[in-house]
Amino acid sequence: MSLTYWCEQAWLPDGVAEDVLVVVEGDRITRVGQGPPPPGAERLAGLTLPGLANAHSHAFHRALRGVAQEGKGDFWTWRERMYEVAARLDPDSYLRLATAVYAEMALAGVTCVGEFHYVHHGPDGTPYDDPNAMGHALVEAARAAGLRVALLDTCYLTGGIGAPLSGPQVRFGDGDAGRWAARADALAAAYEGQPDVEIGAAVHSVRAVPPEQMPLVTEFSRRHAAPLHAHVSEQRAEVAACVEMYAATPVGLLHEHGVLGPRSTAVHATHLNDVDVELLADSGTAVCMCPTTERDLADGIGPARELADRGTAITLGSDSHAVVDLFEEARAVELDERLASGRRGHWSAAGLLSAATCAGHISLGFPDAGLLVPGAWADLVSVRLDSVRTAGAAGLEAVVFAATAADVHSVVSGGRRVVTAGRHVLGDAGALLSEAIKALR
Repeated sequence: MSLTYWCEQAWLPDGVAEDVLVVVEGDRITRVGQGPPPPGAERLAGLTLPGLANAHSHAFHRALRGVAQEGKGDFWTWRERMYEVAARLDPDSYLRLATAVYAEMALAGVTCVGEFHYVHHGPDGTPYDDPNAMGHALVEAARAAGLRVALLDTCYLTGGIGAPLSGPQVRFGDGDAGRWAARADALAAAYEGQPDVEIGAAVHSVRAVPPEQMPLVTEFSRRHAAPLHAHVSEQRAEVAACVEMYAATPVGLLHEHGVLGPRSTAVHATHLNDVDVELLADSGTAVCMCPTTERDLADGIGPARELADRGTAITLGSDSHAVVDLFEEARAVELDERLASGRRGHWSAAGLLSAATCAGHISLGFPDAGLLVPGAWADLVSVRLDSVRTAGAAGLEAVVFAATAADVHSVVSGGRRVVTAGRHVLGDAGALLSEAIKALR
C-alpha cells in the first residue's frame, strides 16, 4: 500500500525545500516531489529530515544516568559503576531495558542504532543455553521500538593490556577470538536475509583484544561484508599503556593488524597524533564522535575537524546515554571545537547533520538510508519549528543549533509510524525506563 506524506519543509540532498511530497511503499521511499498536499496525504509540520543514525550505543549504560555524577573521579572510576550494572543483567532484564532505551532513541528521531554489544554470557562467564541470548534480546528490543539495528558483536578477551578478565568482566569474554568468531557466525546466520538487522563485529579496544587475536575479528567483517568498529584512544592512559607495551599507539596497532579500513569505524579517537590522523584518513576508516559522553567522562575533545579535513567520515553516537539527543551530539562537535580553538564556524549545519544521518547509516552497514530520495529506507523525522527553542530560527540551523530531541514530533521508521505527536507507539517511554532501571537496582 502506498502512503503519501506532505512536508511543510524537508531537507533534501540539494538543501531545504518547501511543500515536499514523499511517497512511501512498504519500507521504502518511491518518489519525492513538490506540490500542494493531495487528498489523503498525511501532513508533517515543521522540518522533516531523514532518520538519524546513533552509530555508537551501549544500551545498559542508560541505567547510570544521573546516579554516577557525585564525587571526584574519571573514566576509570565510572567504569567500576558500569561493571556493577553489567553484572545484574540477564536476557529478560536486558530486553526490557533496551526496549525502553531504544524507544527513547526513537523519540529523539533515531531510526537506526549501532549497538556495541559485549555482555554475552552469564555473570560467572558461563554461556546461556543459547550463547547469543543477550544479542537476540537486543535485536528484539530494537524491533519493538521501531529501529533497525547494527548489532556490533564485540570481541573482549582481556581485562587490560596483559591482564586476565576478572570480576564482572568474565561475562564479556569467549576465551579467544576463534571461539568469539564461532559464536558471532551463529548470530549472523540467525539474521541472514533480514534487512533490518546487520550483524557486525567490534574489537572492544587494544586493552581488551591482544593484537594477535585481532585478525580473526577483521576476517569475520570481511567474510560477512559487515561493519567493524573499535574503541580507539579514548583515554590518555590507554594510549600510554599501548605505547609502553607495543611501541605503537592504538591507531598504529590496529593498522598493523589489519583492523582499519573502509568498513571500519574508530570510536572516540580523542587522543591522536599526526600519524594517527593520517592512518585513519588513508585507510578510509570513519570516526564516531560521542561528545556528550566524552565530556561527561572527562575524556577530552577529539580532532574532528582535522580528521574531516583529511577526508575521514565523521559519525555520531550517544555511547553511555548521558544524553540521548543527536542534535546535541551534532552541535557539540562544533561547540567543543570552539572551546578548544577559541574560534567559531568550523562546521556547517548541513555538515553536522550529514554526520548524524547518511554518514552514520553507512558506517552501520545501511548505505541506503539517511537521505530523502527514491529507493532509500522510508525514514522521516519531523522537527517542530514553533517550540520555545526553535521559534524564530530558520533552516537547518534551527534544528542543529537550537532544537533538542523534545522537538521531534513525528517519526516514520522503515515505513512504520513509531512516534506521533511526540508519543511512542509503546506508550510512556519514561515509565518503561523507570521500571526497567528500578528492576536492575
